[in-house]
Amino acid sequence: MTGAAHRSQDHAALMDRVYRGQRHIYDLTRKYYLFGRDRLVAGLACQPGDSVLEMACGTGRNLELVGKRWPGVRRFGFDISREMLKNAGERFDGTVRLAQADATRFDPQALFGQPGFDRIILSYSLSMIPDWRAALVAGTAALNSGGSLHVVDFGDLGGMPGFAATALRAWLRKFHVEPRDDLCRAAETLAAERGLSCRFTRGPLGYFQMVVVTRQ
Repeated sequence: MTGAAHRSQDHAALMDRVYRGQRHIYDLTRKYYLFGRDRLVAGLACQPGDSVLEMACGTGRNLELVGKRWPGVRRFGFDISREMLKNAGERFDGTVRLAQADATRFDPQALFGQPGFDRIILSYSLSMIPDWRAALVAGTAALNSGGSLHVVDFGDLGGMPGFAATALRAWLRKFHVEPRDDLCRAAETLAAERGLSCRFTRGPLGYFQMVVVTRQ
């Protein structure tokens, strides 16, 4: 087994331990501090028949909203945690195609029989993926022509009082969450290297950030 495969198995085991109990209250609790997710879904600008993938889809909450906001799209999701996929499977009962996979190294054709996707979502997941830059690369590589990768995650918290930002970061670390302060720079660099376009939005107080990378 390669080193990458070992790291993937280790991260999957960690996520299963984290979410084995939390998955039962995840959606109820996260709505109070995972801001910007609904805004991301509203900005997808899908057409009927478009393929929408959520990398690290968790319980499927976002994909459920995608189906309501953009009727007629084809929805796909994967997560490294089988525990979280239990919730997603119960939520959709076969109406969304789901798989277990690592966001840093996945094959759209092998997982879903798809060459690529029209929209790809990464929602509050890069802050939990150790090699998050690899996930960005994998996501952009899986875009169809004209497709876009939509990211929302914790921001640099720069507009918050210092003590509050420090306390929030310490609390997030207890859940293996680390805000990616250089997400915008990494996305812009990746876009420039691959001939893609990139735009960035900073949420109030820097609490969250949004990135959209588009393949022309």
